[in-house]
Formats: sequence, C-alpha cells, structure tokens
Amino acid sequence: MSEIAGFGIDRVARSADQVTSRWPVLRLENLDTDLPLPPEAVPVTAAALTTPPANSWLPFTGDLDLRAAIADLLATRTGHRYDPAEEIIVTSGGTEAALDCLLATIDPGDEVVLGDPTYAGLVNRVRLVGGVPRFAPYRVVAGEWRLDLDALRAAVGPATRALLLMSPSMPSGAVLDEAEWRAVCDICRERDLLLIYDGAMESLLFDGRPFVHPVREPGMAERTLVIGSLSKEFRMIGWRVGWVAGPRSLVEHVGWAHVYNTTTPVGIARAGATAVLRGDHGHVAAAAAELQRRRDTILSGLAGLPLVRPAGGWSLLLDTVAMGVDPAEASRRLLRDGAVAATAMTGWGDAVAARHIRFVFSAEPVERLATLPERLSAAGLR
Repeated sequence: MSEIAGFGIDRVARSADQVTSRWPVLRLENLDTDLPLPPEAVPVTAAALTTPPANSWLPFTGDLDLRAAIADLLATRTGHRYDPAEEIIVTSGGTEAALDCLLATIDPGDEVVLGDPTYAGLVNRVRLVGGVPRFAPYRVVAGEWRLDLDALRAAVGPATRALLLMSPSMPSGAVLDEAEWRAVCDICRERDLLLIYDGAMESLLFDGRPFVHPVREPGMAERTLVIGSLSKEFRMIGWRVGWVAGPRSLVEHVGWAHVYNTTTPVGIARAGATAVLRGDHGHVAAAAAELQRRRDTILSGLAGLPLVRPAGGWSLLLDTVAMGVDPAEASRRLLRDGAVAATAMTGWGDAVAARHIRFVFSAEPVERLATLPERLSAAGLR
C-alpha cells in the first residue's frame, strides 16, 4: 500500500468542520451536490422498499429490468445496442465498476495510461490491482484543457494494456472533442489496446458542446468497457448505482470481479434507478445549465487568476504554482483565512495535477460562490 495515496478530501473536510470565521465555510472540496434529485428517485424508491426484490441477493449482476433501462440509455448515446442479460452488469456505483474492469483485465505489471490531471480514485485503483499508471498530460490551450496527443502516443509502451479516460474528466472538467477521441481510438486500434471509458459526467457539457462518444468510432464497441453512474448526471449519490457495458467476452469477467467484490448491487435502489433512467431527462440539462452558471460566477469573480475553464463537469482547477504558492499551502491558507475548503491535487495525476487546487461548484449556490474574490484576498491569493 506504500504507493496508494489519500485523496486529501477527507483531511480538508475534517478541518473545515472546525473552522471559525466571519464567513460560513464554502464547501468546495468534495463532490456532494445541492442540485435537486430526479423527480422519480425518492417516491419510487420509497414505494419499493418493502418489496422482496429490494431485500434480495439476486440477481448478482443486477436487476434485469434495470439493465434493460441502461441498455436503452446507452443505445441512444452510443448508437450500439448492448444485450442487457450478457453485456451489462450493475455495480455499486461507478467507482466499483472501475475497479471491477481493472481486476478483470489488468495483470500485475501491465501499464494503464490516464490523463494528467485525473481522478485520484482511478489512479489508485490501477495500483490496487497491481497495474502501473502512466500519464498523458492535458495542456492549457486558449484557456481550456486539451489532451496532448503526442504525449499520449509516447506514453503507450510495450507493457500498455489499456487507456482509462473520462470526459468530462475529474477534476479538470476537460472534455475530449471529436478529433481527440478519434486519435484515442486510432491508438487503441493500432496498438490493440482496451479503452476503459468512464462516462459518469458525459452529459454535463457547457457552452453548447456536442456530445461525442468513443463507441461510435468504428471498431471500438468490441474493445471498450463503458462505465456509467447515476451519481453525477442524475445527482443520486447515495443510491450507489453504477454499471459496466461492453462486449460479452469482457463483461463476463468484469461480472465475476463484481460478484466476488460485493455480491449484490443496489437492491434497495433498483426500482428508483430504473424509473429515473426511463423518465424524462430534462433535469439533466437543467443541472448542466446551473453548473455552467456556477462555473461562470467563479471565472468572472476570479478573472486574471490562472484558472482553467472547464468544458463540463462539477469542478475547476487553479494553478497556484503559477501564483508562487504551493497547492498544499494554498489549501491551508484558504481554509484558515478565507473559510474555503479546497483540495490540493497532489496524487491526482502527475506533474500537471501537482500544480493545482480544485474548486468543486456542485454544492454551493451562485450567491455564495460570489464571495470567493473577497475570501481569496483574505488568504493572500488575490
């Protein structure tokens, strides 16, 4: 476990609970949200609590009706029809799904290429299964993140087994455009690599960006494991509903990794999750619009600072090294002097991540985010 680093989120959260300040603490350190739940989530879940399926071990890989609802969602998004019975499994959230995918496909010593920055939970799951994370940096181009495709190719070596990518990516909000996805898929096809795609935020896009899915690229359906979740797009964090979809030859093994990891996925949540997936998804677009409004409030209030404009997702990054301040020190000063809980990105990738702190804007309204300029000034960061 020597290389398994902590998030830093738990430490900042504990410290935030002890802060005494003229301001209420801005909770920008973790991925909770104050955005409303889908309308079906609570009533359907509550109504189903006393039914036998809500308290059953079976099916081990998820309720078939829920898997069928996931298949319908994915058919719309990917253009590919997955067999609910054999090409989809339900997991206890998207993070369990990621671990199951890695357990089923990565041998000790295999290399997995990720973006830099990326979610620390993905990096450390690669290490937990004995894999070796390699990083391809995102670069800032015209104020936004762009994947360095030359560096991505250079990161792929003889021991590479898979690429593990998100779009939008945590914590940066980077969104791969059509050309970048095409280049990623070219590499996978040329080098016979697996793509593990975490699409947990894929519809939380800003500024009218088009939805692009890698499975629509020729030859990618048979070499892609698609991870999904209700936790972010649908804001159903506590329901712990995730899934993996892909070719039967891979998903069968992912399913056994899941069974011997948790046995039963989300019995209590299955009815509510199914109803939400089959319901009207207009609330997803409404949530994306509100998140964009919050992003814009931060960018406007902190104009002139080395913030990178996210193209989607729940968070954005500030390059404190460019301001002459170590990220861990910036995090301490923000909490102590500005009552802002924000996490340094050490361990969330490689050299690029290590320059930044993260502001999560999913749980704070615009009115409170508008106080950030004064708070950063109090911390000596503006």
